Amino acid sequence: MVASVTVSMRQPRLKMEEGAPVAFYHCVSRVVDRNFVLGDLEKERFVKLMRGYEAYCGVRVLTFCIMTNHFHVLLEVPQRPPPEQLPSDADLVKLVKIAECSYGATTLERRLVQLRRDCRHEEAEALREHFFAKMWDVSYFMRVLKQRFSQWFNAGHARKGTLWEERFRSVLVEGGDALRTVAWYIDLNPIRAGIVSEPEAYRWSGYGEAVAGVSRARQGLELLMQSFFVGIKNTQELLSAYRIQLYVVGEENPGDEHGEGGRRGFGREQIRAVEAAGGDLGLRKALGCKVRHFTEGIVLGSEAFVERHFKRRREEGGALQRTGPRKIQSLFGRGLFTCGASS
Repeated sequence: MVASVTVSMRQPRLKMEEGAPVAFYHCVSRVVDRNFVLGDLEKERFVKLMRGYEAYCGVRVLTFCIMTNHFHVLLEVPQRPPPEQLPSDADLVKLVKIAECSYGATTLERRLVQLRRDCRHEEAEALREHFFAKMWDVSYFMRVLKQRFSQWFNAGHARKGTLWEERFRSVLVEGGDALRTVAWYIDLNPIRAGIVSEPEAYRWSGYGEAVAGVSRARQGLELLMQSFFVGIKNTQELLSAYRIQLYVVGEENPGDEHGEGGRRGFGREQIRAVEAAGGDLGLRKALGCKVRHFTEGIVLGSEAFVERHFKRRREEGGALQRTGPRKIQSLFGRGLFTCGASS
């Protein structure tokens, strides 16, 4: 008698339907052995890389949450645009520079200029296609993001080998109610874990960035809510609506009489207070979210000022050796940058 053998096959990922303009994915990846190794500095670096590859790959992060041993990203991935709408040579160079690709932006710019000057346009287009082939693709975005972060993490922690458990998990999500439900689940992660009592207090999440004034985070939540509240265009109203729904969905569950099956969340009074305020954070809390960089960083000022001190501390082997200037939203309309200390 021959014993039956079950072979575990690697299932292909579900991709967007043919003809669909966009697809939405909930992507999750965990640290190997689920070790709690992602501290404040690591989370900051991850977000910086995520935003760089978001721009380069032509995808949109609707919301996200970076925890100490895993992360969630809710992505909007559009179809590749037609040839006439592809980035120009100059725009492609800018995208490569933002993402800090291994094929440097300066090298790409010089090569394209040379090929165009010599009328070797087919070679120029082939070079451009090398980059375009990686864009508008959930698999490449996640793979390169995890690889680049692993390289940075290993270099800073004197370690080798993989940082992440196997390949990332992805769920193809329908737009509308399903998409918003996943978004609220992601932004509620720090609440469910008992890390913070209010979602706006967790800075490494889509909602936390949005209330702090990060434009990309705000745009992601706006897109989620626009179809829910048709006719509302005001950013603040959409964010307030998102906050109300976040609190309602995040209501605590005390569980049974033995406390089994419960989950952390918001109490009824807390939810009613948010609803009564129309989802408005209030001036004091809103300002607190905006200015937390003023106390959590160790350098604050113009980009040149922060870069100068970043280089000085790095040369001295100081706490800024693995991070650099990061732009923040100014309360006064000026471009401000900050640089955080290592954890």
